[in-house]
Amino acid sequence: MNIPLTHSLEARYYTDPEIFGNELNGLLSRTWQFAGHVADIPNVGDYFAFEIAGQSLFAIRGRDAVVRTFYNVCQHRAHEMVSGTGNTRVVVCPYHQWTYELTGGLRAGPNVKSVPGFDREKICLTEVRTEDFNGFLFVNLDKDAAPMDDWFPGVRAELRKYVPHIDTLAPLEWVECPENCNWKVSVENYSECYHCPTNHPTFAEGVVKPETYDIQPDAGGGYVLRHVTECQSLESMTYPIDLDSNEHAGDYQSWFLWPMFSFQCYPGNVLNTYHWRANDVDNCTVWRGWYTENGHESDVIRGLAVQDRETTVEEDIRLVESVHRGLKSKGYVPGPLVLDPACGVMSEHSIAKLQQWMREAVD
Repeated sequence: MNIPLTHSLEARYYTDPEIFGNELNGLLSRTWQFAGHVADIPNVGDYFAFEIAGQSLFAIRGRDAVVRTFYNVCQHRAHEMVSGTGNTRVVVCPYHQWTYELTGGLRAGPNVKSVPGFDREKICLTEVRTEDFNGFLFVNLDKDAAPMDDWFPGVRAELRKYVPHIDTLAPLEWVECPENCNWKVSVENYSECYHCPTNHPTFAEGVVKPETYDIQPDAGGGYVLRHVTECQSLESMTYPIDLDSNEHAGDYQSWFLWPMFSFQCYPGNVLNTYHWRANDVDNCTVWRGWYTENGHESDVIRGLAVQDRETTVEEDIRLVESVHRGLKSKGYVPGPLVLDPACGVMSEHSIAKLQQWMREAVD
């Protein structure tokens, strides 16, 4: 019996500017995207600006302690409202000093009372859907999008089992990694470990046991890829862990949330994250986040961040940039994916699922 092979995506999905434009205005504008952490804006009036799908946004904590996100544009003559990070009692447009409450409503503007029929109650900054996911802030430009628990069923509770102290965590370090490749090349590379044993010796020999590594693309439903494996033997680990501290201390698990974010729990209940930003068809940026309780200093976590950047991340940058160059080769013919029915570390089931989502997003 001949079983049809599943081939990888055609190169145009990664190299065609028109497809990238469709993603920017479609997929990336209708999915949940990471904005920041609640610890970044702990006080009333704290804010930070960021960009999603080519749109400038800012998140701000209101007097009711609620974090809201708005498009970063004044409703008067379209000047940007804020930049970077800061704290403010009210949001003031630098152009004409129109002033908005922390809830987005217009408070005042120079000489507006002289305008017949002017009704400030009808003017408000445009709000964006925002969710707090275990302290991580996500936004969705689609006001009708399903909530995150529908997209990623079970993940919120699973994270709490692997990272029992998640409510106390705050960012310790962000590691920014520019990559000269299409964002999907980078996401695909992250989402399989077929390449790990031969390309990531530190990760494969000093953190996890590759022979136990598995990625289950359909476990739990939703748009989630779950990576699971056991830790290396204690004498081989590159950092200390206490296996007796809780039931998941010796486990590694990650949850990739389509399309551009992943929670990773390293052995020892060490939470770290990846999030991607698509800059253009040929470039993306990856951030690695590392967290500790209340953001306190930790030699172990600082050391892990350095180790990761100098080994796994650097190794991956070389790989994905080579792949992106190769996708522009006239000699490339998409080959069949390696789909082992038993899944496991040497299978590309996760890539087949990812590429299904990628096709659905633009076809």
